[in-house]
Amino acid sequence: MEVLSDLIYIFLHLDRVLENVIAQYGTLTYAILFIIIFCETGLVITPFLPGDSLLFAAGALAAMDVLNIGLLAPLLMTAAVTGDTVNYWIGHWIGPRAFSGSIRFLKKKHLERTARFYEKHGGKTIILARFVPIIRTFAPFVAGIGAMNYPRFIIYNIVGGAAWVTLFTIGGYYFGHLPFVKQHFEMIIIAIILISITPIAYEVVRNYLAPEH
Repeated sequence: MEVLSDLIYIFLHLDRVLENVIAQYGTLTYAILFIIIFCETGLVITPFLPGDSLLFAAGALAAMDVLNIGLLAPLLMTAAVTGDTVNYWIGHWIGPRAFSGSIRFLKKKHLERTARFYEKHGGKTIILARFVPIIRTFAPFVAGIGAMNYPRFIIYNIVGGAAWVTLFTIGGYYFGHLPFVKQHFEMIIIAIILISITPIAYEVVRNYLAPEH
């Protein structure tokens, strides 16, 4: 329970947490931010790490000259694209073995169905998944299993990664320093999280209410 409480505090007070990190580690903060964004997008075991809210908070601090936006944005774009690339190849190397039949509930027909879906909607899936927590962590993994060939994937990966990082860091840069945002930062972070998870909530409710056939 204490760990959960600490995580909630970190998520809601990322601006203060980041300020403390910068005060303690200085320029190493860039490396820390790179690692967090890389892990959140690149490792299927860490989808719980902050993504949208961290980018926004970093952009807000850049507006106060605590961080350099000219360095921050390209660095985190690189982290996002590299993370998805690593996740893709993890899915490519490990995924097929997971569907070998040894695990009863992982059926090959589900893999083939996902592959067909990605071939039809692949680009849109990879780009839009960037803006949905948890989904953005698993989308490249599924793509690597066989849903999309790598040359096609890397194009959408770069576009999606650049759009995601730009939207939230620049949003934080231009709006994060406003008095209202600074005074109600926790509310802004909650709003970002709620907006981000809306697509997941919608799908869950839709599937729950859908009549069984």
